[in-house]
Amino acid sequence: MENPVNRFKAGLREGRHQLGVWNAIPHPTVTECLAACGFDWIVIDTEHGAMEVTDALPALQAVAGYPAASAVVRPAINDWVLIKRHLDQGAQTLMLPYVQSRDEAEAAVRAMRYPPRGLRGVAGMTRASRYGLVEDYSHRAEDELCLILQVETAAALDRLEEIATVEGVDGIFIGPADLSASMGYPGQPEHPAVVAAIEGAIARLKAVGVPSGILTLDPDFARRCIALGTGFTAVGVDMLSLRNGAMGLVEAFGNA
Repeated sequence: MENPVNRFKAGLREGRHQLGVWNAIPHPTVTECLAACGFDWIVIDTEHGAMEVTDALPALQAVAGYPAASAVVRPAINDWVLIKRHLDQGAQTLMLPYVQSRDEAEAAVRAMRYPPRGLRGVAGMTRASRYGLVEDYSHRAEDELCLILQVETAAALDRLEEIATVEGVDGIFIGPADLSASMGYPGQPEHPAVVAAIEGAIARLKAVGVPSGILTLDPDFARRCIALGTGFTAVGVDMLSLRNGAMGLVEAFGNA
């Protein structure tokens, strides 16, 4: 059996823009619905909210039924044990939060790789290897694994190129909410200083040839980021879409 191709990683290499959405509601029906909508990538988010490692598995299985969609799993922290568990469940792309230095980026890369290049624990009967049916998986796994690191503080932004150019890092995700807080503007990702920092980061990453990504709920800013060169842009969150849709119904029919 062949090792499945990571379409998200291929898209980054091709320079093709990929549109994404956030999945925070811990039920595979929600994940499957998002996959059916036509997004290129779906973040299965175990950092914030109620979703756990065990919730990520049925979410991955739900996305697998839609060949055009790619799952991006966000572990709760840049931790080699959590990384190993998500990889063994079949996650091919991980997005690691709060990476602050080149050393932390290098540690993340090692956690993605089997020895002797890394420290990922070896297990045979995992979903990642199709339960042992992918021939020579331990030697071939790395080819289709993709590592995205989140840069989401002013301190990390100062070290952007150091982090981004670590061999084995496939892309950098800029976190506007945490970045705005670290810059002294909590809850104001639209502040001009924050916007300037984000736009500058996109340009800096483009200059070193590393794909950049972002989540923004502002359609105009999303289009601006895409025009500046983001390779993967998320434009929605499942819980927010649910809330806004429900509120719209109440507003439309509340006085009926």
